[in-house]
Amino acid sequence: MVATANSEGFDVTGFSVISRMRFQDRLVSILAVILGLAPLAVVAEGGAGSSFSRALAEAASTDETLAAHYQASNYADIWTGPDDAERRSALFAALDGAATHGLPAARYGAQALRDSFQSAQTEGDRGRLEVALSAAYLSFARDLSSGALTPAKVDPGIVREIARPDPVAQLQDIAAAEIPAQLIADLVPSSPDYARLIKEKLRLEDVIAKGGWAEAISAKSLGPGDNGPAVITLRNQLIARGYLAPTSVASYEKTLTRAVQRFQLDSGITADGVAGPSTIDALNVPASDRLKSVIVALERLRWMGDTPRGTRHIWVNQPEFVARIVDNGRTTFQTRTVIGKNVEEQRSPEFSDEMEYMAINPSWGVPRSIIVKEYLPLLQRNRNAVGHLQVVDGNGRVVPRGAVNFAAYSASSFPFGLRQPPSDGNALGKVKFMFPNKYNIYLHDTPAKNLFDHEVRAYSHGCIRLGDPIDFAHALLARQSDDPKGFFQGKLDEKSESNVSLDQKVPVHLVYFTAFPTPRGQIGYLNDVYGRDGRLFDALIAAGVAMPGEQG
Repeated sequence: MVATANSEGFDVTGFSVISRMRFQDRLVSILAVILGLAPLAVVAEGGAGSSFSRALAEAASTDETLAAHYQASNYADIWTGPDDAERRSALFAALDGAATHGLPAARYGAQALRDSFQSAQTEGDRGRLEVALSAAYLSFARDLSSGALTPAKVDPGIVREIARPDPVAQLQDIAAAEIPAQLIADLVPSSPDYARLIKEKLRLEDVIAKGGWAEAISAKSLGPGDNGPAVITLRNQLIARGYLAPTSVASYEKTLTRAVQRFQLDSGITADGVAGPSTIDALNVPASDRLKSVIVALERLRWMGDTPRGTRHIWVNQPEFVARIVDNGRTTFQTRTVIGKNVEEQRSPEFSDEMEYMAINPSWGVPRSIIVKEYLPLLQRNRNAVGHLQVVDGNGRVVPRGAVNFAAYSASSFPFGLRQPPSDGNALGKVKFMFPNKYNIYLHDTPAKNLFDHEVRAYSHGCIRLGDPIDFAHALLARQSDDPKGFFQGKLDEKSESNVSLDQKVPVHLVYFTAFPTPRGQIGYLNDVYGRDGRLFDALIAAGVAMPGEQG
């Protein structure tokens, strides 16, 4: 029977090229033993003494994980043996689908591995190929389950702790898996948001393949009552994005106004139904740029892995300038936010933690960086400057300003702190929400209410200011008080600082998604306020991610 090999080196009968080579090598070895030309040990396949295992051990010696696994398993094959066909097939299918996830497919070298199957001639070749396949699997499994990048190396503001999988356990699991394809599929983040972003990625790739969105809108602003070619282009843009059902309407009327409002809501733009400069700029962003946002968003979700967000959790999407309380997947409260200013050391970081308590009538302990960079120079010129702040020692005791020679200290030697006591003008307002962390970041009230009227709200030193902090507190306290409003007001009326512990800690996720699924079924797109997505996308491209039509 003549067998034909497919692209992976396996013939259509299921008898692999390597299996045939192993049979031929074994036959030659047996004849050599019969003729007295070789010792009997040469006949054995596998185990520490075989040519396969020697080549495998040598190839794995540069990787501690691979070396330990194969030594512990007595050099048992995972991928290249005659009984490994299902596992091997599942791996190649997964590597072929890497690009669908926005992963660097070139990193895993699927085609080179296929070529190695075709060219393998000896058991030594098989041993080296076995190691290469395991290395590719571990790289792919790590990237798919927890991200292809180490985010802090790309942007220091991304301080999220990444839970990387145990590679030894991953090899053991795939080697023992009854259904390898299912085990690999389970590496995909289970968040519904991830699946929705994958769907959007495929949709955008189709849009790009067909030439992109409708033509760009040439007008600077359009509103109700307008007519003409620009309005038709606006209509076509909204239809292409799914905000408007196909229609022949050619004037800016109610149907178009409502569609514009829906688009604005998903784009972080004031939803007034008027297609002003911000709206038209957002509509004119090409599909390829939106695809970049989706690819980065998928990577961000992989960093979060399958760690539960919490049945109740707080979700602060920085470029959206919104904080939400989410219960069982549904937003039960949301409020506008102000985030850190887009300057070094003031951008709000990205991480997750747990909210433990709220401080009512809080005092403000001025962060060290603000003290030495902003306030110490003022105090050195005038000891009575920033009179709303108390000078305190290391034990928190107030120190009279007359007792301090501010000019005698530098930024590094200044031994005092500054604190603003509770007051109507306190920088933290009436309440702050604490999830103690080494970055000194928390959510809080603010007396600067006018900032919430802006569309782009990046003004703080890094903490997250809330537009409706009192109602936010009521929503949190409703889980542990029959009268959350009365309870909170009673604490407020005391005028002194008091901490109220939450009976159940609430997970807090400070995130940065410029592409995200909305409750209305669309994918909303936002501006890259800090330029983080641009840096992450460049890093993904450098790692081997390919855009449509490009080679990885």
